Amino acid sequence: MSSVPTLYIPLDSVAVSLGADQLADKISSHINSKNLPINIVRTGSRGMHWLEPLVEIDLEGQRIGFGPLDEQDIEPFMHALAADATQHPKYLGPIADIPFFKDQTRLIFSRCGEIDPLQYDAYVQLDGGTGLRKALAMKPADICSEVLASGLRGRGGAGFPAGIKWQTVAGAEADQKYIVVNADEGDSGTFADRMIMEGDPLLLIEGMAIAGVAVGATQGYIYLRSEYPIAERILKAALDVARKNNMLGGNILDSGKAFDVEVFVGAGAYICGEETSLLNSLEGKRGEVRIKPPLPALEGLFGKPTLIHNVISLCSVPTILSRGADFYRDFGMGRSTGTMPFQIAGNVKHAGLFETAFGVTLRDLVEKYGVGTLSGAPIRAVQIGGPLGAYLPEALFDLPMDYETMAQNGAGVGHGGIVVFDEQVDLQEQVKYAFEFCVEESCGKCTPCRVGAVRGVEIMEKIKNDTDTVKQMELLDDLCELMVEGSLCAMGGMTPIPIQSAMKHFPEDFKISGGQTTLAKGGH
Repeated sequence: MSSVPTLYIPLDSVAVSLGADQLADKISSHINSKNLPINIVRTGSRGMHWLEPLVEIDLEGQRIGFGPLDEQDIEPFMHALAADATQHPKYLGPIADIPFFKDQTRLIFSRCGEIDPLQYDAYVQLDGGTGLRKALAMKPADICSEVLASGLRGRGGAGFPAGIKWQTVAGAEADQKYIVVNADEGDSGTFADRMIMEGDPLLLIEGMAIAGVAVGATQGYIYLRSEYPIAERILKAALDVARKNNMLGGNILDSGKAFDVEVFVGAGAYICGEETSLLNSLEGKRGEVRIKPPLPALEGLFGKPTLIHNVISLCSVPTILSRGADFYRDFGMGRSTGTMPFQIAGNVKHAGLFETAFGVTLRDLVEKYGVGTLSGAPIRAVQIGGPLGAYLPEALFDLPMDYETMAQNGAGVGHGGIVVFDEQVDLQEQVKYAFEFCVEESCGKCTPCRVGAVRGVEIMEKIKNDTDTVKQMELLDDLCELMVEGSLCAMGGMTPIPIQSAMKHFPEDFKISGGQTTLAKGGH
């Protein structure tokens, strides 16, 4: 048994929901009862959710996988380890050889699933902290320039060049500046933020510290959604680890520079994923949208210059600093540089996280790696970018996934979430849901969003009941235009995207009396 001294069992929320904690407890009890010299390490997830709970063993320098395992598998699993592991029915072979994993380019998630997320030495051994150490040896302006030269764009959805944000905050004069992480990951089909916070939280802390040094901020806040209790526990423990090892505090890595971080847990409001609503919530106010200008980069948290990024944006920064802007820019295509953790969800056989360079096709993601629908029926549509993202048909699956190509086809990369639907989906019902979602989650500050969404639900009910449908479709066109042009933020402004894309690509779901079809203006 000395050849397999360590078992790796994930503590990730998906694995835990599928029984990983109970499995770990039972395996630990078995090991103790037999007095076996085997260690158990809890790690993040590899992102292959159909295999969870995935248990790995370190065998002669290779990580070998078994999964999905449950409590009934423990006895035969332990026997197989003592005899011939390859004979176990859930033996998967080397993790590195599983096609879903092998074909990825993991820059952000390279340590996720490899190590105990709270072991600082393991983090450093796998290149953790290198970016921060290099940043501390640079001038702040040069750090900002490096981020700009990398081409990194915000991974929260808008795709704004990160370096421009950094330079704006760095150039603002103030006695206090802040770094704020938007970890209020509320879009359907998204889980990359949660996975990295649970599996490699020190990476996020390092990215925040680099940003703080670059723009002159000494305090950071992670705005975490309340639905992520495991991430909260791990993040708070990771902050203690970072302080203990001098990554945070009044003299980070003996540089003479100060930076610290606090976790703030939200209260379940989707609108607080919008940056100005998030700032209001952080200040203890009602989570509603602020009018811009002023921009948060100049007057953000408590009226001070604030750099706001989502989790994956900041987790991309340590690689840029440690390996250089040129290295990072070599991944991707055009103005979409680096890698993106695409999250494959919905009606799909192999749901999970697939990190790769921009340019991969939607077809590869959902058919090659997602292996089609769980139901076995053909894929009819995918929605990209959360509940306010576009619905795309199979005819567009060969488009490369990058910001410009998606925008040219009425869609967006968003946070990288992809939700798969089979041929049973009713796009008319999905359109109604988009309006219902907006009704539920609108902050209520502006009329186009607050009232428009309610009118949208009413219109969809009338269309469903075939009540004066031609007139209702015309009203729907006008309503979408009003919401796009008149809403204060993306909540109302993006609600028409799923509506218009569904009507453009799936007109047969919107047939009116006599078999006629009407398309929304924005869908042409």
